[in-house]
Amino acid sequence: MLSFREEDRLTRSLLKKKLEEYLADDVSIRMVDLDEALEEMASEGLLVKQDGNFKLTRRGIRLGREWKNLLIKRESVLEIVAGLTDGSITGLIVILSAFLAGLHMDTTLFAAILSLAAVSITNFSSFMLGGKTEDMANMLTLKALIDHSLSDIPDEKERMRSLRLAKHLFVILRREITKSNLLSASLCSVTTFLAGIMPIIAFLSLPKTLNIITSLGIIGVMTTVFLVRYRAKKAQVSWKVILPETIVIIAIATIISLIIGSGL
Repeated sequence: MLSFREEDRLTRSLLKKKLEEYLADDVSIRMVDLDEALEEMASEGLLVKQDGNFKLTRRGIRLGREWKNLLIKRESVLEIVAGLTDGSITGLIVILSAFLAGLHMDTTLFAAILSLAAVSITNFSSFMLGGKTEDMANMLTLKALIDHSLSDIPDEKERMRSLRLAKHLFVILRREITKSNLLSASLCSVTTFLAGIMPIIAFLSLPKTLNIITSLGIIGVMTTVFLVRYRAKKAQVSWKVILPETIVIIAIATIISLIIGSGL
């Protein structure tokens, strides 16, 4: 499933070659095993054979995406949510602090860039290190389950061959996870900075009164329209449930930060 792309139309030989590119020289895919796997996938409605070529069905494409999200974390839901939330909160704190304290534009800009850079870098390092550690732990658990399942194969030669295949599979997944974590961490960092800098630019560039209204409006749109809609879509929960939860969390975080800042 992971070897197919949505537009791919592969023959048996091309698919075999594509699979063996992932494996070491001492492990090869037998054509009889490949034929058996393709027949099983076809019987389950995951792919169809047309003119000697195999192509994923809609069901197969959907299942392939689910496997990629499970094993490689291709869909960065947490990273986008964290980036939008942290960026919005940081921007809101900077704007309210500058407005209440009457800070000069240069001071506000310096504080904004410093705050957003710190939060963005922290998010990058947290998601890079934490995400990789979590994913590797999940891979070890999955590997232990697969190894236990393969240990039931009675034929020793076939069992050892299957274990070698599983080993090389996890080597591939480890490389893909590293790439995925780097992209996810970068996405979170960039999302955090953009979500925070846009309302701050509006606050600094517009006339007084209009600037605070516009900047708070931008934050409101990002949190209610983008963040709430995105969370509701991915969690498959009504936005009416997500909206008050999101507002309460952002409000509490902002109020606590302002209280701590005013006491320093």
